[in-house]
Amino acid sequence: MPTSRSYRDSCGIARALDVVGERWALLVVRELLLAPQRFSELRHALPRVSSNLLADRLRELEHNGVIRRGPASGEGPRVYELTEWGRKLEPILLALGDWGVDAPQPPPPTALSATSVLLFLQRAARPDPAAPPTTCRLELDGRVWTVRLESGRVQVRPGEPATAAVSLRTEPKTLSALLGDPAELATACADGSVAVVGDLSVVDRLLHAVTDPWPSGDQTTASQEAPFRGDRSPHPVDLQSGDGA
Repeated sequence: MPTSRSYRDSCGIARALDVVGERWALLVVRELLLAPQRFSELRHALPRVSSNLLADRLRELEHNGVIRRGPASGEGPRVYELTEWGRKLEPILLALGDWGVDAPQPPPPTALSATSVLLFLQRAARPDPAAPPTTCRLELDGRVWTVRLESGRVQVRPGEPATAAVSLRTEPKTLSALLGDPAELATACADGSVAVVGDLSVVDRLLHAVTDPWPSGDQTTASQEAPFRGDRSPHPVDLQSGDGA
């Protein structure tokens, strides 16, 4: 059952924690930052939460106005999406990720969701602003995303692109590893952990936009601004073993 516990403290911090301080609540919000998701998709992204506990967190967040249930696409189940108030948690979560880079790594095996990797990619990547705009089709965990490199930024949107210079299919941990070490791209393609159709140089450009970011106007690099900056990727992964370091 959803919890009704409260700190009974009038401080804004305590009141915020009354709403999103329960275990898994903020990770549910994280998963909805880029796109609405179905219950089954949230379960896949958060494999260590039970169905009952996830249902409780969703009911609490909906009751408190952080999320709402949106219309289904086609005949499928309805999706969960952030409300306008819930979306205001985005900079807080990104700052929390930046702070958490200094926390100890959890012991393996560990989970890593597609949303986690894409949030890192979108915030950390700084491609050459003078380069022509380029669109990539990215498939992670069976879901398709449009990744756009333009004006020195990378934008990630759910769904199929109208056109794309390249299509890339892989798993979140593999993409995370490549964001930390683009030199492994050829090996990943050769062993089948990455499938690329189209211009491979575009993928290389995307990966190097994280490891070798184009300097911003104030000379602050993306690796200094981005969450998980100490690892250069949200989760360090050994491509040989397929698990975290």
